[in-house]
Amino acid sequence: MDATRPLDALNAARNKKVIVETKSQKQFIGTLKAFDIHINIVLDDAEEREAGEVKRKLGTVFMRGDTIILISPA
Repeated sequence: MDATRPLDALNAARNKKVIVETKSQKQFIGTLKAFDIHINIVLDDAEEREAGEVKRKLGTVFMRGDTIILISPA
């Protein structure tokens, strides 16, 4: 991945599975569908995970950028 800016890295991850960790120490996995300059994101087929196990299936979710601490390729 040749990303010179953070938004380039997110753009390269669009339509791919990502792991998202939040300030509340929750972990979500889903397909990154959209994002904006505030790192607000939309995930499709999202699942909340706890200790590596699926806690609940959420479907399509919107996550506020100010709650996110990490976004990583799955």
